Amino acid sequence: MWKPGWSFARSARTIQVVKRGHWAQQPELLLANGNHGVIRVRRLEELGVPANSTYRRCGVGGPWRRLLPGVVSLHNGPPTRRQQLAAALLYGGEDALVTGAEACRRHGLRNVPDDNDDDVHLLIPAERKLHGAGFVLVERTKRCPKPMVNDGIPLAPITRALLDTSRRMSSMDPCRALLSEAVQRRLCDCPRLTAELAKGSSRGSAIPRKVLRELAMGTHSVAEIDGSYVWDRSGLPAAEWNGKLFGPDGEYIGSPDAYVAEVGFGWEIDSVTHHAGPAGFRDTLARNARYSAAGLIVLQTLPHRLRSEPDAVIAELRAAYAAAAAQRRPPVIFRPAR
Repeated sequence: MWKPGWSFARSARTIQVVKRGHWAQQPELLLANGNHGVIRVRRLEELGVPANSTYRRCGVGGPWRRLLPGVVSLHNGPPTRRQQLAAALLYGGEDALVTGAEACRRHGLRNVPDDNDDDVHLLIPAERKLHGAGFVLVERTKRCPKPMVNDGIPLAPITRALLDTSRRMSSMDPCRALLSEAVQRRLCDCPRLTAELAKGSSRGSAIPRKVLRELAMGTHSVAEIDGSYVWDRSGLPAAEWNGKLFGPDGEYIGSPDAYVAEVGFGWEIDSVTHHAGPAGFRDTLARNARYSAAGLIVLQTLPHRLRSEPDAVIAELRAAYAAAAAQRRPPVIFRPAR
C-alpha cells in the first residue's frame, strides 16, 4: 500500500524529536521529513514543533505557507505543481490517489483540457469523511481502484482517469479529442471504457457515452468523427473506416480513413500535425504514390474544412466517387479494421 512520504524517504517514519525551541536550527530535519518541502502539521508536532508556532510562521510575512488544512509548505513562495500534488496526497491520506486531468497527463496523454487546471482530483474510499478544500477536489468512491505509482505519485488506472476527466466536461469536442487519442494510441479500448462507464455513476456520463458510441463505430479521431458526419450527409454508400489496402501480391498500399470497396474509392483526412516535417511529408508522398500506382482514386481533405465548408467537401466527395465508379475497379484487397 502506498503511503504519503514513501516516495521521498521511507526512513521518515522514524521520528527524531528535537529539543523544544531548537527545531528552527535544524531545517534540514524538517525538510527530510516532508515531501518536496511540504509537510503535515501533525508531523511537525511529532518533530517537536508546536502547532501554534507552525501557524504563526504561516502568517503574513512568515517563512512558511499554509497550503491546505493541516498541510503547510516549509517555504513561503507559491507552490509548484509537484508541491500541490504532495500537499493534496498528504491531505487525502494514505488511501488517496490522483485521478482526472492530472492523472491523464501523467499517463502520457496530450489532449487533456486545461479547464480547472489547478485542481487536483483525488479519489478516496467512500467511508472516509473528507471534503474538498482549496485546490483539491475530493471524490469519495465505493470503487477505489488499485493505484499505479508514477514518479512517487499514486494514479488511478488510465481507464478510470479518462472517464473521471470526461464526466466533468461540458462539450463534446474535448471529450472526443481525449478519448480518441487514448483509443488511437491503444492505451485502452472502447469495450473497457464502456464497461467502466457503466459501473460508475450516471452523473456526467452523457457526453462520454455518446463519444464512445462514435468511437465504437470505427472512427479513431475527432477529424474522423467529423468526417463520418459529412459522409452521412453526402448520400454516398456506406464506407468502411480505418481498414487496410493491399495489392494483388499482398504488398501494403495504405490505410485510408474511409473506403468504398465496390468502386475502389478512398478518402484521407490529412491533418497538418501528422504530415508536417520532412519525415511526415515524405511518408505522405510515398503513400499517395502507392495509391496512384494501384489505380485508386483517393480524395484528400484537411480536417478544418469538415466544419468550415462541409458542403464543398460533400461536392468533392461525390465528384471523386463518381470518377472512381466510372473506371474499372482496381485489383486491390481491402481488409476491414478489426
